[in-house]
Amino acid sequence: MNILEEALKRGEKTLSENDSKRFLAEHGIPVTKEKIATSEGEAVKIAGEIGYPVVLKASGSEFAHKTEMNLIELDLRTETEVREAFKRLTGNPKAKVEEVLVQQMIKGDRELVVGLTRDPQFGPCVMFGLGGIFTEILEDVAFRVAPLTRWDAYDMMEDIKAKKILEAFRGKPAVDREVLADILITIGKIGLDYDLVKEIDVNPLKILNGKPVAVDALVVLDTDAAKQ
Repeated sequence: MNILEEALKRGEKTLSENDSKRFLAEHGIPVTKEKIATSEGEAVKIAGEIGYPVVLKASGSEFAHKTEMNLIELDLRTETEVREAFKRLTGNPKAKVEEVLVQQMIKGDRELVVGLTRDPQFGPCVMFGLGGIFTEILEDVAFRVAPLTRWDAYDMMEDIKAKKILEAFRGKPAVDREVLADILITIGKIGLDYDLVKEIDVNPLKILNGKPVAVDALVVLDTDAAKQ
C-alpha cells in the first residue's frame, strides 16, 4: 500500500508534511533531511544525525498551518535547545502534539513555490513562482497545463516578474534550472498519474548551493476520486 492509500485508510484528507515530502522524494524531488521523533531523546539523536542547526515542527496531517499555530521552532543549535523546543511543542495548550518532525535547517534568501492544482476545464496544472510570504502578497506565479515539456518548464521560469531571483544573487550561485525544470515536470506527471492527488503545495522551495530543496510541502487528497 502506498503513502496515499495509507492516508486515505486513516481517514486523512491531506498528507502530513513528512508524508508529503516522502511522497515527493519517491518521485525524485529533492527534500530536506528529516525524521519523526516521539521523545526528547529521539529528537536529540536525530538532530545529531542530521547535523545542527535543525528545525522542530509539530507533525501530523492536522497541522497544515503550523506557523499560525506557533508549532515551529527554528535554528536550534544545541542538544539543550532541541530538548526545550520538544517540550514547548508537545506542551502546546492549543494543540495535541504527539510527534515532532526534526528537520534540516536550510537558510537562504531565495524562496520559490511550486504546486499542482486541478482546473475543471484543463485538468492538472503546474504552478511556479515567488515563494514564502510573498506568494500571497505579490501573486507572482505562472501556470502551465500538464504534461510539461522541458521547454514549458523553462518558459515558466521566464514568465515570473521576479525571474532575476534565479540568477547569481548576493554572492550565491544561480539556481540550477535543470533541477528546477525536473521538479516542475515531475509535479505535472504526478498530477496525471495520481487521480488521488487533488493539490500539491511546495512552499518554500529554498535554494541550497544553487539547488532547489523542498522545505515544506502539503499534498491534498481527492476523497471523491478514492470512491470511484
